[in-house]
Amino acid sequence: MSAQELGALLADASQNGAYFIDVRDREGLEEIARGLGFAVAAIDFAGCDGRDEVLERFAAALRFPEWFGGNWDALADCLGDLSWWPADGYLLLLDHAGAWRVSEPFDFATLLEILNDAAMSWSAQRLPFWALVPLSAAALDEVLEPG
Repeated sequence: MSAQELGALLADASQNGAYFIDVRDREGLEEIARGLGFAVAAIDFAGCDGRDEVLERFAAALRFPEWFGGNWDALADCLGDLSWWPADGYLLLLDHAGAWRVSEPFDFATLLEILNDAAMSWSAQRLPFWALVPLSAAALDEVLEPG
């Protein structure tokens, strides 16, 4: 897919959601999103040992307001608001999430559900919102063809 086609895809709010991508595509997608005027946040999951740490990293990367409660509901509330961070769209990059995804599958599934719910909410407002999980080719194959 060309850069122009990727830009059109990212700008299409009807396609909002949380997606797994090949880590080799990460930089290009970030560059395209920035070119579209998107707010971009990288949340580094390296070394995460639990949900609380994931929530702290989200809060820091997205500069959540002081009222952030540090739980899944508060994350959903903040991702559905983002009034403190106005932009033409949003791109969240969940870097190095592979190990945490494997060690905490229930919490990871909860996080994806929250991200997809936020994406659908933003889609209704016609504002692009993407959460991308860059994975190695081998890990991506496992996700796409489990078992």
